[in-house]
This record gives sequence, C-alpha cells and structure tokens, in this order.
Amino acid sequence: MSRNLLPLSLAAILMGGTAFAQVPQVAVDIAPVHSLVARVMDGVGTPDLIVQPGASPHEYSLRPSEARALQNADLVFWVSSGLTPWLTDTIETLASGAAVTELLEVDGTIELPLRESPLFEAHIHEEHDDVAHEEHDEGAHNDHDSHDDHHDHGHEDAHDPHAWLSPNNAISWLNVIAGQLSAADPENAAAYFANAAAGRSEIQALIGEVNATLDPVRGEKFVVFHDAYQYFETDFNFPASGAISLSDASDPSPARIAEIQARVGDEGISCILTEPQFNPGLIDTVLNGTQSQTGILDPMGSDLELGSALYPQLIRNLSTALAGCM
Repeated sequence: MSRNLLPLSLAAILMGGTAFAQVPQVAVDIAPVHSLVARVMDGVGTPDLIVQPGASPHEYSLRPSEARALQNADLVFWVSSGLTPWLTDTIETLASGAAVTELLEVDGTIELPLRESPLFEAHIHEEHDDVAHEEHDEGAHNDHDSHDDHHDHGHEDAHDPHAWLSPNNAISWLNVIAGQLSAADPENAAAYFANAAAGRSEIQALIGEVNATLDPVRGEKFVVFHDAYQYFETDFNFPASGAISLSDASDPSPARIAEIQARVGDEGISCILTEPQFNPGLIDTVLNGTQSQTGILDPMGSDLELGSALYPQLIRNLSTALAGCM
C-alpha cells in the first residue's frame, strides 16, 4: 500500500512555502528502516519506531505511545504487508491522513520472490508443517515469538519481504525517503537530500567493506535456520545452500535430526547460521556429530542502538558472522 504520496516534483513547487508548520512527524515500522529514515532526518528531526527491537513484526500489539505516533504521523514508511500484515489496517485506521510509503512497492526496489529451500525441502518439514500452519491460523504463538522477527509471513504478495537486507535497496530507499520528506517539509529539503547523499556514500563504502570480508571465504557452503537472507546473498553473490525450517519451535524428532545431519554431511556444509531466538540446546542437538561450525545472524539488529548507525552495523554484523563461521 502506498497512498497519499506527495510527488517528488511537488517539493520544488512548495519551496516557496512550508507544507507543515514544523518538522513533520514520521512513523517507521522496523528498526533497520528507522535507521535509514533517521539518517535522512539527521539534524532536523527524529522518526518514531512502531515495532520495538526484539519484538516480532509479524504480529504485534501496539503500545499507546506507538498508536499515538501513528495517529500523529504526517508520513509513514514501512516495508510491506508481507512483513507486517496487521499494519495495513492499522495504518488505514490510525494514520488515515498520513502520506504512506510502502518501500517494497516503490520504483527501483529490488524484489525477490519467496523461494523454496534448495537443500532442505518439504520432506524435512512435513512432520511439523501442518501443526505450525494450524497454530498460526488460530493466532497461537510459542514463547519464542516475542523474539522471532520474521517467521511465517503472509504470502499474499509472493515476494520475500526481507528487502532491507539488500544494501542496494537501502541506497534507493534513501532517495525515496529524502524526496517524501522534502515534499512535506521543503524548508529542510536541502538537509534531507544532503543527508541522503552522505548515507548513500556510506553504504557504497560498506558494500566494499563487506565484499572484502567475504572474499576469503567465497565458495564455502552454508545453510541458515530460516530462509531470510536471499537479498543479502544476491547483493554479495554469496548464495546459501539451503535453509533448515525450525520456525515452529518444536523439538525435532530423531528421524528429522538424522536427516538434517546426513544432508549437512553429504553436501559438505561448512557453516550453519542460526538466529538469536533459537534455543542453543536445540541447535546443539541438531548439529551434534556434524563437522559444521555455527554462527548467529540477527537480521533486525535487535541488540543494536537505535539510530542512523544501526543499519550499516547490521549489514556489517551479517558479513562478519558469516565469515567468522567459515
């Protein structure tokens, strides 16, 4: 959903007058996108974050302060309904007068389809899939859900919603964010565009840094516990061999463990990357007897300080975790 957008050309028309009497109120869905918006607004204002770090964006109960942030918002930036399906109606209800930008829909965004794991396919997941789907249909949640940032998204748009993990998307989005802010607040347009330009340069340098980090381990094989990283893999030409779906948080059966262990050995997997919400005991059980190293990825930057520095540090952390695991 993208509605009430101010055309970028309108910024030039409005330069003689201010659309808002003060810096616009801006609401953002998740911490990585909040970081990009904060970079563009640096020195002018501070955006409000809706989904707090460590919480699941898939289903979320707004705090009163977050509901007020949406109600007061002049602009809203969010990734997509595939990531936060509940936010579609919430924005319509609470931020009906805001200019809303759904970043996965804007021109220039790289969109990748949801994919099936090329290594660990349906026969590995089948014993738990029906239960997991039933639980999510009923709105049931396991204890780990408060820390699960992205499992079991809606599939209505058929696109992988983890698009912020592409630094190239982030570069495009900085332009869009600056344009929308400038159209709403032409008095500060120069600052927004200057900040966006600086942010783009920083991310371009980051891309070089990440490639240098990954170059020594290119050709090694890795799998992830959840298939959320294909944007990062595509940008840096470092594809995963597959994903182990353990998002239902059930204890895997002995047969399932044996299957995973055999496939890891047969494929010569060097590294298996998990995420903070997975129980270390479960990981140890699944990987016992394999020769693979393990590492932890955090695609949301849950442990990082909010602000403009969060996004580049998030991408940097992904590369160092991957290289270190190898």
